[in-house]
Amino acid sequence: MAEQHHEDIEIEEDTREQFITHDDIGTEVPDDGDHPMDEDEDQEDAADNTAGPSRIAENNSVQGFQVHNGSVFCVACHPTEPLAATGGEDDLGYIWDITDSEVIVKLTGHSDSVTCIAWSSDGEMVSTGGMDGKVRLWRRVGRENYRTWEFLTELQGPDEVMFLRWHPKGNVLLAGSNDSTLWLWQLPSGNTMQVFAGHTGAVNCGDFTPDGKKIASACGDNTFIIWDPRSSTPSVKLSSEDQRFDLDGITSLAVNSSSTLAVVGGANGGVRIISLSKGEVVAALAGHKEGESIEAVAFADILGTGSGPGFALTGGTDGKICIWDLSTMKLRTTLVHQDAITNLLVHPSPKPYLVVSGCADGSLRTWDARTGARVREHKGHQAPVLSASLGLHGSVVVSAGDDNTALVFTTEPTDDE
Repeated sequence: MAEQHHEDIEIEEDTREQFITHDDIGTEVPDDGDHPMDEDEDQEDAADNTAGPSRIAENNSVQGFQVHNGSVFCVACHPTEPLAATGGEDDLGYIWDITDSEVIVKLTGHSDSVTCIAWSSDGEMVSTGGMDGKVRLWRRVGRENYRTWEFLTELQGPDEVMFLRWHPKGNVLLAGSNDSTLWLWQLPSGNTMQVFAGHTGAVNCGDFTPDGKKIASACGDNTFIIWDPRSSTPSVKLSSEDQRFDLDGITSLAVNSSSTLAVVGGANGGVRIISLSKGEVVAALAGHKEGESIEAVAFADILGTGSGPGFALTGGTDGKICIWDLSTMKLRTTLVHQDAITNLLVHPSPKPYLVVSGCADGSLRTWDARTGARVREHKGHQAPVLSASLGLHGSVVVSAGDDNTALVFTTEPTDDE
């Protein structure tokens, strides 16, 4: 860990004033198009996918969940079990079995759309957050299986819940609110541990650092804050007063596995890398089309070395996924969709080089980020993919769509793909 820290500091010092431009852009991997199927193949494919929505010419999902009455806004896969939790426009959430779409429990009690859903790190509790400002909790009953759940408590405070994140090592829940505050609760008691006030816009994104020692949050008025969970006073605050940080509002945020760097994406297409130890912008990355919002960001150890700063991935409404080598702060590869990127997911070890992207055209794709090759195309949605989550150690991805449907796809490459 000491060696990792040393390497990160060297990079930060070398790139503190570095702005990356299109001159530094590496290879771009174009979309090679979708080859039309023969009529006989098309009919056979439709017949083999009865679980998914009807009237879809191409549907290679292995399971479909069509219980929500309205758009499915959020999905989260259980950390270990074949379960998914979804929330939707119908003010409801569900826990369901991804192998057969059986409803395990209906998550009720919201009076407006359920837009956030998250499992505790041990999978013993699930939380839902809604546009009604409520955060509701359920927990597993017994120790024999994960088939029985009970309502635990309702938490209130936020105006409208923008995101939910569980502490990586304990039963502590973080929520971002539309009213510029963040809330921290201890579970299962439901006691409020902290209310963070320092933003002036909707807190669009935030998370605990993987080591659990800090919280990073960002809002629509272009402010990024690092918090000590034990204090309501910001530890570090960056805003557009520093012109290097002018992003026209922050739309996405992620923290690397060593808890040393954050990547934030802006509404204007800008990307910034931030040192969490120094509270400084160490690089400004330019690879997306100006004015196109960065909707998804992630970190990955693509080469599997377990050392160094790794790679940052950014996905924008320009349809591009940029993969940045943080050892040089230069663009390694660009992957291309035909519409806006809505989600980016990185597989866990031992395949951290596999990346799944969700798109507004209704498709998802699994990529090999080492080569830029498209491994699989996941089709079945008739409307934009709004959320996605990896399950069963990355072997499946569950997607939530604007077509009232959640679909399950396998992500592992096959012999003919």
